[in-house]
Amino acid sequence: MARIVGLDVLDIRFPTSRELDGSDAMNPDPDYSAAYVVLRTDEGPDGYGLAFTIGRGNDVQAAAILALSDLVVGRPTPDTAAQLAALSADLVGDSQLRWLGPEKGVAHMAIGAVVNAAWDLAARRAGRPLWRFLAGMSPEEIVGLVDFRYLSDALTEREALDILRAAEPGRAERVAHIEAAGYRAYSTGAGWIGYSDEKLVRLAKQAVADGFDMIKLKVGGSLDDDIRRMRLAREAVGADIRIAVDANQRWDVGPAIEWMRALAPYDPYWIEEPTSPDDVLGHRAIARAIAPIRVATGEHVQNRVVFKQLLQAGALSVLQLDAARVGGVNENVAILLLAAKFGVPVCPHAGGVGLCELVRHLAMFDFVAVSGTDADRAIEWVDHLHEHFTDPAVVRGGRYLAPTEPGFSARIRDESLDRYAYPDGPEWRDA
Repeated sequence: MARIVGLDVLDIRFPTSRELDGSDAMNPDPDYSAAYVVLRTDEGPDGYGLAFTIGRGNDVQAAAILALSDLVVGRPTPDTAAQLAALSADLVGDSQLRWLGPEKGVAHMAIGAVVNAAWDLAARRAGRPLWRFLAGMSPEEIVGLVDFRYLSDALTEREALDILRAAEPGRAERVAHIEAAGYRAYSTGAGWIGYSDEKLVRLAKQAVADGFDMIKLKVGGSLDDDIRRMRLAREAVGADIRIAVDANQRWDVGPAIEWMRALAPYDPYWIEEPTSPDDVLGHRAIARAIAPIRVATGEHVQNRVVFKQLLQAGALSVLQLDAARVGGVNENVAILLLAAKFGVPVCPHAGGVGLCELVRHLAMFDFVAVSGTDADRAIEWVDHLHEHFTDPAVVRGGRYLAPTEPGFSARIRDESLDRYAYPDGPEWRDA
């Protein structure tokens, strides 16, 4: 029987702040980083996962992942849904580490990185990309992945089974559709808050020429600047292209409402993270005040319980799950099922380090096996750092191509690991 014989964590940081790539109103100088996990096995292959952070946050995140080592090393390599569910339950349920959350923050993100690495390992051993591996499971196996504690007032196991069984008849056709046509993307590449007006306009026009029917701008620094940038973007792309905006939690409730009313003449499609990701009632108040502009959130929502409340309260119109914020694939399956129950479209958060690579699997699994639809759905696309991955995300004509290589696409190239290791890699040592 193959076993996990080691858990390695590497601190990998990319100096994206040098060109202000990734800059927004709350994070003006990000260095996109990954606490990178390798689950080593005695028979091969290994499994790979990561937690996305920025800069100094990686110190804390890497330490939290290492604290899980004794719960993982020595286990049989997980191959089945039941084994993956057991691994997740053991990590989430460890009482001494759970005390640090529970089920939120750095400790929970650490669990997510390890759980995702286990899924990568299982999919590699099965010889299938994660989205196909997961979508090939029975409804009963998929439901068995989910911890329904704290969810049953909104979603029961029976309801989850009904959702999955209703999607079963068209699975093969939807797999074929994804493999032939890919999955719709939208572009954030033009909209970083540190970019000049000229660069914004140039990149917005290029995004449309490249086939994107939606772009996103960062807002929240200055209202006058945001109005000018929205006007320039609208003039650049025309009336038929959706423009979403993202405040990255910049505002209180009142200012969020006032700010969005000022931007309303330029027809923003959604406002993302208008206020604290924990403020369910604040999101609801904003949603009611600025309709028909949509409210989107999720990249910093810390667990399925907060997502449940946002959905119950009617506080969001677009759910943006994140592959590395919650407790890994298992919890994201729960979140996808909640979204399907409430009829809310999922548009995953991406960008960062590896998030485009990871979330495409989750969105494609959702289309094939959960929601059965891609209507009003798109995956965020940020065109940087993909060259560092062995199975990079690819977007053509405004659509993500379906990954075909086995695994969860989280493996970083060895040469990139060597170059960007912090603080001893040459990128940092020679800076």
